[in-house]
Amino acid sequence: MTHALPPIAAERYGDRLARAARAAERRGLDALLIGVGADLRYLSGYVALPLERLTMLVVPATGRPSLVVPRLEVLPAQGSAAAAAGLIDIGTWDETDDPIALVAERIGRGSSAASAAGTVGADAAHGPMRLAVSDRLWASFLLRLQRAMPDATFEPASGVLRELRMTKDPDEIERLRLAAHAADRVIASIAAGPLIGRTEADVAREIRERLVEEGHDSADFAIVGSGPNSASPHHEASERVIRAGEPLLLDIGGPMDGYGSDVTRVLWLTGGDSANGPDEEYRRLYDVLQESQAESTGAVRPGVPAQRVDEVARGIIAAGGYGPKFIHRLGHGIGLEAHEEPYLVAGNREPLNAGMAFSIEPGIYLEGRYGARIEDIVVCGPNGPDVLNQAPRDLLVVSGR
Repeated sequence: MTHALPPIAAERYGDRLARAARAAERRGLDALLIGVGADLRYLSGYVALPLERLTMLVVPATGRPSLVVPRLEVLPAQGSAAAAAGLIDIGTWDETDDPIALVAERIGRGSSAASAAGTVGADAAHGPMRLAVSDRLWASFLLRLQRAMPDATFEPASGVLRELRMTKDPDEIERLRLAAHAADRVIASIAAGPLIGRTEADVAREIRERLVEEGHDSADFAIVGSGPNSASPHHEASERVIRAGEPLLLDIGGPMDGYGSDVTRVLWLTGGDSANGPDEEYRRLYDVLQESQAESTGAVRPGVPAQRVDEVARGIIAAGGYGPKFIHRLGHGIGLEAHEEPYLVAGNREPLNAGMAFSIEPGIYLEGRYGARIEDIVVCGPNGPDVLNQAPRDLLVVSGR
């Protein structure tokens, strides 16, 4: 089992909060309102429960940030990295209180009484408040905020936080690396074990157990696609029995110390009989796919538009005759969320920067027959790609017995 890294230092959270406030001020925002989720964890280190009771971090453009929590959650909130270091204040509310009014107070442009009356949201000197809310905030909370502050305008906080979260610092990259290596070991264990005669669902259960044994907080997904099911990119592991003479696609991952793993490899199962090896079409398909994955990975470097990496992968697959069979984007960002920015997809002209982390996962899918995908997590380094996964990318021809 992988040993966890030391916790992210409190001063990192102080820096993140300060940069978020400065960015909000530059955009003319009065405050960021951050609900439960990855944004809250990124800024404060608080892993809050997603409850119907409001938890909200208020980051004013000028002033001290504060965390509004239900009283029964105050102890874990106080134990979060930012609160324990005195970087944020804690405001608690009881069951009969109005937490939205408390949030309005913390913004600094009104009082709880005014909020309850629905009058917070503008003043003569400043005009309407501009507030940015975290993208994953529940609609029920946003609607209550809008009713309490009818003159305020609301927009996604991702306009501020995406820039901070997309570029990973060395601590974050090391966590992603350890998670990737742990997932690699699970792939190796599964490839070495018995597979033929088991159901996809049974193998998926083993994968989830092994991910946790390797140090993952949880196993968020374990795609196990055998035979024709390997042509379904998001196949849900079923009761289909795995057989000799067919491919088995494994796409696995989950968070480890908060930061995600995501790796895909393909096995071909022979059952110990060489006559059950990959057919000519599959070998050709896989060769094209492997070249696509290698060349698009090699295209990663600062300043390259995100869509260009996708173009490289797609061009090779198209030249190989399988263009229409690559049916999804090349990759997605990864960090505290399994899917986050940047996205490697046509139309995304944003240049890559050193520290951005994302998947590179071209796939070829022949519906009704079989498919293949190779996926690694890659960090854009200062001079090129830093590939976090180390599991072999060749087609793994194994017995499966």
